[in-house]
Amino acid sequence: MPTPEETTKQDHRDIGQALDLFSFHEIAPGAPFWHPKGMIIFKELEKLARETNDKENYLEISTPILVKKEVFVKSGHWDHYRENMFYFANPRDKNEVLVIKPMNCPESTYVYSSQTRSYRDLPLRLAEIGRLNRNELSGTLGGLFRVRQITMDDAHIYLAPDQVEKEVVSIINTIKNFYDMFGFETAYVLATRPKEALGNKDEWDAAEKALKNALESAGVKYTIADGEGAFYGPKIEAHLQDSQNRDWQMGTAQLDLVMLPKQFDAFYTDENGQRKMPWVIHRAIFGSFERFIGVLLEHTGGALPLWLSPVQAAILPISDKQNDWAEKVYRELKTEGVRVEINKNNETLGKKIREAEMQKIPYLLIIGDKEIGAESVAVRKRGKGDIGQMEIKDFLKKIKEEISFKT
Repeated sequence: MPTPEETTKQDHRDIGQALDLFSFHEIAPGAPFWHPKGMIIFKELEKLARETNDKENYLEISTPILVKKEVFVKSGHWDHYRENMFYFANPRDKNEVLVIKPMNCPESTYVYSSQTRSYRDLPLRLAEIGRLNRNELSGTLGGLFRVRQITMDDAHIYLAPDQVEKEVVSIINTIKNFYDMFGFETAYVLATRPKEALGNKDEWDAAEKALKNALESAGVKYTIADGEGAFYGPKIEAHLQDSQNRDWQMGTAQLDLVMLPKQFDAFYTDENGQRKMPWVIHRAIFGSFERFIGVLLEHTGGALPLWLSPVQAAILPISDKQNDWAEKVYRELKTEGVRVEINKNNETLGKKIREAEMQKIPYLLIIGDKEIGAESVAVRKRGKGDIGQMEIKDFLKKIKEEISFKT
């Protein structure tokens, strides 16, 4: 990993261009164009999000990108958030106004309420990796940090009030483990009841107590932001500090006592057959995929972990004489799922190594006549230099273990 002095000189937009990950174009302000290598990062993070959700019994849903404005009238966003929305009148029906959804929250209630729910169904964890669009002011846009097209790893957890504490402990542990994997320090903030809060005080007191207990049970330090909660419930924010000592608010556990359950008539039947209104937790781990990738690129200087690197190994034959063996090595690694490239250009080995190091490739496999004779490769590891000659089967075992353990 680069030193803080090195990373302060790097902007994620420059890193993205140098590594051929993404670009921005005037035809789509605030929306990145993801290149093939950038999409590898994006898909690996999506895979991680889905694996995490599967382990924790989340059910994945997908809701429409275009919905009628009435959904947001009901949620209150039409009156209070309309300037941040993209919407238009249907050219075939002037009485119908459609909104390109800026959040997944209201839509999840339609999945929840599509059938009668029992207390036995709760907690019901509905996850959605959704592409959203928000009409941010053009002057506020900034690379991947502030975009108009945003990808969220949303989840909405419908549950009984007495299930909140246990559920939030699980969410905090997930957030902590996730950010530890990338070497980020995580801090937590509890945002409490604002002046304009909806709902009754007893519910708010119970909700804040549940979140405090969860933070203490999870064993994490936290600060309190008095009056900084949403109008519909208190929340826990996960903040991370990158290598440039910047603070980023990323993951959240937002408790919703009012907006989704009351505005959209969400109910469940309790053990006595009575209809009860659930509480809802709005949960995000990444927050925004785009922002997370931007922060991670600057934090690492583009030297991403092996499992996340678009190219995990580069094969560098010293001359054309080694190309046949290089092709054989390439096919073996490719067949085993390693993301690998060959540099057959008519260049010196030194130049090939420099170019691969500039691309932040974790492993360089150098092939000369000696390696052909031994049916092996000479291995260089990013940050460590030469680590010796290895047979292909031994190198495959090593790199696959490192990928599986997400090192």
